[in-house]
Amino acid sequence: MVTPTEREQALRGGDFATLWEALSYAAGAATGANFFDGRGRCTAALSWGAIAEAAEALAGAFSALALPRGSRVAIVAETHPNFHIAFFAARRAALVPVPLPASIHMGGAEPFVALLARLMAHADAKVALATDAFLPYLEQARDATPSELRVGTVEAFLAGPHAALPEPPGPDEVAYVQYTSGSTQFPRGAVLTERSTLRNVLGIIRDGLKIGEQDRFCSWLPFYHDMGLVGKVMVPMASQTSIDYLGPREFAMRPRLWPRLISDHGGTISFSPPFGYELTARRLRAQDAESFSLSHWRIAGCGADMIRPQVLEAFAEALAPAGFRKEALMPSYGMAEVSLAVSFTAPGTGLHTDRIDRATRERKGYAQPGEGPESLRFTSCGQLLPGYEAEIRDSKGGPCPDRTIGTIFLKTPSTMEGYLTKDGLDQSALHGAWLDTGDLGYLYNGTLVVTGRRKDLLIVNGRNLWPQDLELTAERAAEGRTGDAAAFTVEGPERDELVVLLQCRERVPEKRLELLRGVRRAVQTTFGVEANVQGVEPHALPRTTSGKLSRAKAKALFLDKDPSLGLAAAQLAPEA
Repeated sequence: MVTPTEREQALRGGDFATLWEALSYAAGAATGANFFDGRGRCTAALSWGAIAEAAEALAGAFSALALPRGSRVAIVAETHPNFHIAFFAARRAALVPVPLPASIHMGGAEPFVALLARLMAHADAKVALATDAFLPYLEQARDATPSELRVGTVEAFLAGPHAALPEPPGPDEVAYVQYTSGSTQFPRGAVLTERSTLRNVLGIIRDGLKIGEQDRFCSWLPFYHDMGLVGKVMVPMASQTSIDYLGPREFAMRPRLWPRLISDHGGTISFSPPFGYELTARRLRAQDAESFSLSHWRIAGCGADMIRPQVLEAFAEALAPAGFRKEALMPSYGMAEVSLAVSFTAPGTGLHTDRIDRATRERKGYAQPGEGPESLRFTSCGQLLPGYEAEIRDSKGGPCPDRTIGTIFLKTPSTMEGYLTKDGLDQSALHGAWLDTGDLGYLYNGTLVVTGRRKDLLIVNGRNLWPQDLELTAERAAEGRTGDAAAFTVEGPERDELVVLLQCRERVPEKRLELLRGVRRAVQTTFGVEANVQGVEPHALPRTTSGKLSRAKAKALFLDKDPSLGLAAAQLAPEA
């Protein structure tokens, strides 16, 4: 049994060389993973020791397949104990796990099966696992994959033949392949080694979250996303901390369960993208907050390309009656290409924002401090982890001074080897020791601020406009919700046209038309540009597997006049 003193020494002293080494150590702790259903009932509770034992048994079954070392194992990443078992079994068998999405959206099963088939073919997976609930989809995807692929459940593989285990994985071997969310293109598989992954995991434990003896995690994040996989599977395991899981689908249906589980089970650390905080605050009733006890929730983390401060402030206000402290808010920055985390706001210091002049940003690309109604407020993502460096570069690759907006480049000890391809690795994002993140931002007072994605930048009438600014203006004018708008440009013969799609809940045609006119006026007044504003159906704007708005997909659907947008029923605001 791991004692508190031994645990502290393990976290602060020696570094684990591999994930299997970390799990083997955690197996001696009296902590583990607990899984809850949509009614808040615990359906499974496994200690880290039980997970390690089951993973070692499954590794023997994998060994019987006689696959070459480093072969890839696709795992449909449902929020289920079998994911942990399959993931760590693959590592013990010197195979490479590849988490796959476990989400069937409104488009139905067919697009989901097609996505599974594409990802498995791209990864050249030799084995694929799913629970009974997802096995039929996996089998359909297998039938669409030309290569030989062994498909089954954890239980089915365990019932088959077993063989002796190979040498455990080494620190320089590939640990897993993490597919990015695909907000701007088809998801790409980031290849991470054991060494780089553990450097990030231990940095999060020691320097980012400063995990202690009394901590307990709670999460609804999907395991196929880096925040869910690294942050809520690897970090709790490597820190020998217990965690309570709620499935993403169950959270979406009943978001109040998230703070309820934290309240009931003493959770102290939980993370979410901004939309999770907004959805929870919107669904909360006054009596809900009063029934929670959240004074022990010390880290309410948030990570995304951009974090709107208003969302976190509204969440803190809604849960203040439950004892939630606004100082618990912890904005951060990271990405799958560096395992997970890059920077954190210091624990216990809450939300920090920077207000800048909008016009100076548009004209000069400079974050000039400013006040007034025309200013913009950005969230600080805190300071970088020790050993991590950030550099802001201009369009020519030169370094930018503080407060100048440019592309964020990173030099870290946890950077990926490259993106997986059929011919090896695509290292086009790597420039020597530096990673081109594709994100835009600036540095000031030693902290990092993220302002958007480089590929999302819009050029209208020779001006640089950011879609997030346009979308926020549209949402406010329509009194809508975060994520209700998508802005992009459509190339024309003479000039590009700015398009804003707005999810409309107004069904009365006259009121709907007036709402769209109001949005168009707000964009014209704020930015001095004309916009083609069209209403689409609620929930019609496409999302990535991690829940981010996909502007590229929204643009494609708009150009194709895809019926899923409901454009036929929408009315375009006429020219003034």
